[in-house]
Amino acid sequence: MSGIAVLRLPQRATGAEEGDGRRPLWLWLRAWVAGLAVVAGLAAPLALATPAAAVTGTFAYVANRNSGNVSVIDTASNTVAATVPVGAAPAGVAVTPDGAFVYVTNAGSDDVSVIDTASNTVAATVPVGDTPDGVAVTPDGAFVYVTNSGSDDVSVIDTASNTVAATVPVGDAPIGVAVTPDGAFVYVANRNSGNVSVIDTASNTVAATVPVGSLPVGVAVTPDGAFVYVTNRNSGNVSVIDTASNTVTVTVPVGNGPNGVAVTPDGAFVYVANTGSGDVSVIDTASNTVTVTVPVGAAPFGVAVTPDGAFVYVANAGSGDVSVIDTASNTVAATVPVGSFPVGVAIGIVRATATAECPAGSVIAGGGFELTGPPASDLVSKPVDDTWEVGLVNDTDETITATPYAVCADNTP
Repeated sequence: MSGIAVLRLPQRATGAEEGDGRRPLWLWLRAWVAGLAVVAGLAAPLALATPAAAVTGTFAYVANRNSGNVSVIDTASNTVAATVPVGAAPAGVAVTPDGAFVYVTNAGSDDVSVIDTASNTVAATVPVGDTPDGVAVTPDGAFVYVTNSGSDDVSVIDTASNTVAATVPVGDAPIGVAVTPDGAFVYVANRNSGNVSVIDTASNTVAATVPVGSLPVGVAVTPDGAFVYVTNRNSGNVSVIDTASNTVTVTVPVGNGPNGVAVTPDGAFVYVANTGSGDVSVIDTASNTVTVTVPVGAAPFGVAVTPDGAFVYVANAGSGDVSVIDTASNTVAATVPVGSFPVGVAIGIVRATATAECPAGSVIAGGGFELTGPPASDLVSKPVDDTWEVGLVNDTDETITATPYAVCADNTP
């Protein structure tokens, strides 16, 4: 071929020390020029340059408010793989559906840092409203909704340009935010108003306002989009909103000072971080009752569930660490030290990618990849911006080699 890109994905890391038989999970790209090859009468392309090293796997991103940075936890080893400086007083965290970027609200600098997960560096900074707090990404990854508690509105960031496309006035001191699975509505908890604003994403206007408990802060939507769980910090309970009618159907008592909230991928359980009582309430969504309470660190704030539903990560602001709850036993399986006053946490799958492009005078007509080694997870292969891209996650202890190629058609006059 005229060019081949090879993704070498060594075994999944369990530690960072050298000489202990454990290798870090890095992506190595090798490109070279060989002889000319012809595929169905079309020449194969020259490979595009790709970052020389990039991690792949499942990671938890933790906003450390007093440290001004984000800790990146490798969930395979429960160790901090990187620390990324961001703006002042980072609060909320959200990962794009493709795992390529992390959006972090900086309450102290009135902006949002956009972290490139391939390099764990800030790729852009987006000015928003006053004291941004919560953040959520639409299912298609096209927009990011940011609650500005100081200016009583929501900034809508267009991820293609990383600019604010709209600003939506809501209630007093909006904090938590969540998007429905179909991307049609955004639910915003207004702390000082005691209600939830429902934003219609088609028009970016408030379609409904739902009264809840006292000092609502956290919001989470069930995977089927049928219900929204809202934590009421001063009431010590959780309001359950029926999205069909936008009314509260039940109120669930939990611990003291409930804050963060997250739903498991199967929708069976809701995990609520109780800041005042230092524990996590587990709500069974079938009965809307607390089935178990899990002690964690001091002043738990944010909470997030891994994509497979096996673990829950809880940011403990008071103890400067993250508790990892095993959902099978609802016990703490690990505690990970992070920065000072961790508050927000989000989890995403980061894929390793490489691309191939067509040379000048030709256009992309198709493509694919060659794969050696065990099957990869989250494997995608598709045309992207006049290139052919392959991306995957290696969940094995063996090396996986993926070779993307593009099929090119002559475009000369």
